[in-house]
Amino acid sequence: MFTIEHEFDSTVITLIDEGDGLPLMGDITITAFDDCVTLEQTDPEGEMTVALTLSMAQLADLAAALNLPEGSYRLNQHKD
Repeated sequence: MFTIEHEFDSTVITLIDEGDGLPLMGDITITAFDDCVTLEQTDPEGEMTVALTLSMAQLADLAAALNLPEGSYRLNQHKD
């Protein structure tokens, strides 16, 4: 399950773990800004939050990597 909310300067997506496996993982909040994307996850007991920020180039690399076989790659990115 997931939710999508549009804020003034960002889009916030929350991924909620409803898997059959136990223990369930903590919800992941993804906040997309114009220049970066931030991922945050709080452990299921709510004691610690881990945050990760990706540049837009890193996000493009991640999206491409999900559909490629093992190897080393460099995307050609054109700047306007």
